[in-house]
This record gives sequence, C-alpha cells and structure tokens, in this order.
Amino acid sequence: MQEEDFSDSSCYATEDDDDIHIQLGPKMSIREHLEKDKDDESLRRWKEQLLGGLDVAQVKDQEEPDVKILNLTIVAEGRPDIVLEIPQDGHPKGPWFTLKEGCKYHLRFTIRVTNDIVCGLKYTNMVWKRGLKVENSKEMLGTFSPQAEPYVHEMPEDTTPSGIFARGSYTAKTRFVDDDNNCHLELNYTFEIHKEWDK
Repeated sequence: MQEEDFSDSSCYATEDDDDIHIQLGPKMSIREHLEKDKDDESLRRWKEQLLGGLDVAQVKDQEEPDVKILNLTIVAEGRPDIVLEIPQDGHPKGPWFTLKEGCKYHLRFTIRVTNDIVCGLKYTNMVWKRGLKVENSKEMLGTFSPQAEPYVHEMPEDTTPSGIFARGSYTAKTRFVDDDNNCHLELNYTFEIHKEWDK
C-alpha cells in the first residue's frame, strides 16, 4: 500500500523561509471533483483510480475528511518492530517505548482517510529532556484521497543520540495537522533511551 498524491489546482504549496504554506482554492466535495471534467474519459478514470474502491454514493457532500492514525511502528534493524497502538485520549501511560542509544531506526505510520481528500497532512515532533528542547522536526506526509484500505507511510531513517548524557527519560509532543490547520491527532508522551535494548 502506497501513499497517493491527488493533484488538483485547489491544492498547491509555496516555499516561505523554512516552512511550507499551502494556499487553497474553493472547497470541493469528492462528487464535485468527479463531476469536473467528466467528459474527459482518461481524466475521469484517473480520478476514480485515486479514490480506489471508495463508494462515492456513500459520501456526503462537503463532509470534512476523517483522518485516523491507526498506529505508529518503530522499525530498527535486527529488532522486532515496535507497534504502538494509539490511545483514545492521546496520552500513552508511562514511558511509551524505549530505544537503544546510537541505533538507526525509522517510523512507519498507518493512516486511514475517509469522507474527503485531506490536503497537506504534516507530521511535527517536539522532544524535551529535563525541560530543554532537543528536537523540533517536521515532515510533509502528503495529500491523501479516501480509500477503503489504510495508507502506510515510511519516514526517513534517523539515529538516536548516544553517550551517557543522551540516556534517560524524554517528553515529546507529536501532531498530525493538515493545510486547513485541522489537528487530526496530538500525542503527549514520554520515552526512554537506554544503553541497550530492553529484553
């Protein structure tokens, strides 16, 4: 399952300093997208392909996209994947996970989109140790059309810090926000970095 891009004049990005700002045209429902240029057979088939097996008749006009992050997975070489289920309140209890210092890993998100297209879904992550911010990262995930099967998005590889001062407990805030500034998920949690993997 791969991320699909929905290209339309209603969604486009412009660079401004180090942040990305999206300018949106008038809001269009999925039905309106399919009606637009409906006489162009190849364009109509392309749009239907983007929507996968979605039953458009079941979608209400002008309904906002429903975006659910089903789980986060930490993938590290030589280790079983750490699959983190999302608590309903967005506040995992205790340390949510533990990483080994100096290890290479990447994150994998499973995302379900229904009802409408979500433009410019972005992942942001802030991390603190003892009150000092040690990370502030952003990643544009893309634009997603609704489909029956969830999307799987792989993040770039990263490396945990190492050394005695890197070990210990961290607090973090992770958010998934779209171009309309709708926050689809906010997670506030703690995690730990140890010298070795927990057994």
